[in-house]
Amino acid sequence: MAIYGTALLALCTLLGVALGEALGVLLHVKANVGGVGIAMMLLIAARSWLARRGHLSAGIKLGVEFWAMMYIPIVVAMAAQQNVLAALEGGPMVLVAGVLTVALCFTLVAVLGRAMGAKGAGHD
Repeated sequence: MAIYGTALLALCTLLGVALGEALGVLLHVKANVGGVGIAMMLLIAARSWLARRGHLSAGIKLGVEFWAMMYIPIVVAMAAQQNVLAALEGGPMVLVAGVLTVALCFTLVAVLGRAMGAKGAGHD
């Protein structure tokens, strides 16, 4: 049933929001820092984990795929609510957080690329 995929999304969303709030507190920012992104990464990880163990039923897959298609509109809607000018006036923490986030993403892409390159097709 597709409701299981939605329940998995709800769990990931709750964890993502809690982690985003905790990250905001750690960074001394009065906002949720990356909660939706964290939730989506948790959802991807949970789906992969279930698939590897053979527990990804058609219903869970349907629910997860539905929300995966809804991801971009959700992020756009949430980004529209952010007050970017207020964040920039908050000081250099925004710049530091942005640079560190981009650096971490580049590093993870390189690490994942190398890991998949060892197993991927077309690499000699």
